[in-house]
Amino acid sequence: MSPEESSAAKPRRNFVVAIDGPAGAGKSTIARHLARHYGLLNLETGAMYRAFALKALRVEVPLDDPNALQQLAAETDIQLESGENENRVLLDGEDVTGQIRNQTVTDAASRVSIFPAVRASMVKRQQEMATRGGVVMEGRDIGTVVFPDAEVKIFLDAAPEVRGMRRYDQIGQKGQSSPPPEEVIRDLRARDERDRNRVDSPLKPAADAFLLDSTNLTLDEALKAAESAVDAFLARSSQPIPSQTA
Repeated sequence: MSPEESSAAKPRRNFVVAIDGPAGAGKSTIARHLARHYGLLNLETGAMYRAFALKALRVEVPLDDPNALQQLAAETDIQLESGENENRVLLDGEDVTGQIRNQTVTDAASRVSIFPAVRASMVKRQQEMATRGGVVMEGRDIGTVVFPDAEVKIFLDAAPEVRGMRRYDQIGQKGQSSPPPEEVIRDLRARDERDRNRVDSPLKPAADAFLLDSTNLTLDEALKAAESAVDAFLARSSQPIPSQTA
């Protein structure tokens, strides 16, 4: 058994790692790694907004109608179940994990997430999920709104051009058709603009967040940097630090 597998088998610690950052920064990759390495539950909040957006599209609720979206949120049940490689996403009991990653749903999620009532509904669910034990939770307002008292806060960023090419490559690796790289980058810039300038819970680093810019880092370097933020907390709190992965 590898050191990482061994650490994942340990009882979950009762602390929260909050990872925020713009689209395409690699939050999901970092979150999955930290969850396995430290024996925490990985909860991807972006999947919740995508699931809600999928329902809005299905029932044809206008994506710019805050009152209709608020009512829909009150009638919607979204659950996340942590898996080895990704969360299993349940929408009103239906597994929609494979249906929420296309560009139409992603764009719709960005649009519905700007409304305070929708965000309040999702934040309540996210906080409820975290009561189950120590978690790594990633999104755009985890360290500032959902868990402002999180023991570890990481703000992950990278240049839009780098994030766009990563997203383009990811789409291609999944065998899905993708718009040209310049269009992917343009869409990311537009999403950044919406996320950073929305009135409710804008995307920004928490004052006490560890800032991690991965623009010029390899994946392994980014993972090690994220581990260092958690290890620093564990050292301060006198909790055992798992053996480092190879």
